[in-house]
Amino acid sequence: MRSSPEALSPRDIMGGGMCIGCGSCVAALQPSRAAMTFDRYGQYKPQGAFTSKRSTRFAQLCPFSPSARNEDDISAERLPASTNSDNRLGRFEAAYVGAVVEPDFRSNGSSGGMVSWVAAELLRRGLVDGIAHAKPSGEGGFFRYSISRSLDELHAGAKSRYYPVELSEVLDQIRATPGRYAVVGVPCFIKAVHLLREQDELFRTRIAFTLGLFCGHMKSARLVESFAWQTETTIDAVSRPEYRLKGPERPANWYTAQLTLNNGEVRQKDWFYLADGDWGAGFFQNSACNWCDDVLAETADISFGDAWVEPYSSDWRGTNVAVVRSPLMLEMIEAGIAEGRLDLKAVDADYIANTQAAGLRQRREGLAYRLTWQKNGLRPRKRVAPSADLPFPRKLIYRLRYDISAWSHRLFWLSRQWKQPQLYLRWARASLQLYQGLSYGRGRPGVWARKLGLTKRND
Repeated sequence: MRSSPEALSPRDIMGGGMCIGCGSCVAALQPSRAAMTFDRYGQYKPQGAFTSKRSTRFAQLCPFSPSARNEDDISAERLPASTNSDNRLGRFEAAYVGAVVEPDFRSNGSSGGMVSWVAAELLRRGLVDGIAHAKPSGEGGFFRYSISRSLDELHAGAKSRYYPVELSEVLDQIRATPGRYAVVGVPCFIKAVHLLREQDELFRTRIAFTLGLFCGHMKSARLVESFAWQTETTIDAVSRPEYRLKGPERPANWYTAQLTLNNGEVRQKDWFYLADGDWGAGFFQNSACNWCDDVLAETADISFGDAWVEPYSSDWRGTNVAVVRSPLMLEMIEAGIAEGRLDLKAVDADYIANTQAAGLRQRREGLAYRLTWQKNGLRPRKRVAPSADLPFPRKLIYRLRYDISAWSHRLFWLSRQWKQPQLYLRWARASLQLYQGLSYGRGRPGVWARKLGLTKRND
């Protein structure tokens, strides 16, 4: 039997470094004069007097609260008759690798086009009236959640967005406008939606589907500002960022960032040459991501990722893996395959897990190690048991990744205050060299790492 939940406040969660900035607390509690705003590190946080008020309702609502139901509990209730269950993927009916054949979806997306295709199919079948997803916006940041009610609006929101967004505004729109909706989001946002649906019958009725996105971690708004510095411009001059460009001259896993400036000029740089372009190093990672154990959006009706295995990772067109969790989604996918609109091949759980191997190590092996550390403030309660039983080189990498994440926020803030970009960039380049030396055996740090026996496995 579950014990009575502890009363918590948003400030408790923030003080423990576990606020992801999803905005569900603002949408659910509807406190006066509350808002989601960027903090000094470029991450959304709730603001207002309500943040200091403890309640059991909030404790059961926040996706990172130790009193909230976990992903296993939510999935067991939502998907009780699942055909398959795997401790890495969660409950599911089937899994696939491939892409959309139907025109425009694959070419307009960052990957194989599957997220937009499923969202479009929900609209075309009349199963929903709108899709809540992240789209370009010139107000309050480059991207924000909004609702697409047509295929044209939906296509405008395609592609990956490594930029913070929050749900409070779009949830207010769903509350105000009757209808059925689907929400697209990263795992913790989808979990937040389900916890909100448990407390509020209106959202339980109106949010009919959830489409999950595999997630390594969330970045702060400073990532694109760093891109601007490294392409010899400023964030004020940028009108539109693109994080992943497609083209036959580069494989899918070779990311290229592009910034379109206010004067129409375009600046590009491959992530490989950016001081903070190695995703696994953790630059600008939200601290809450250190305490997450869901990579594959286990509570969603269907979830999607990139096929980071050969031959797909070299296919410049992009390829998806999809984990289908609900029977209705399975019927939709099977119909798309039968009609020749989807080119998908069934795969097993090991195949899917292999495409996300590094992320799963960070959220399972790495999380187990982090749970053994001394920590200020609230402690998380996760499905992963604390354990420091791993080789010293792995511990060193997890420690370094954690420190890079924390110090990237602080040093970038100092660089902005002092108007000295090189302060951050020089530190970032040195940190990246050390990280890649320990993780991959690259450069001079890699020579010493090999001599000391510290480099064992690429990550």
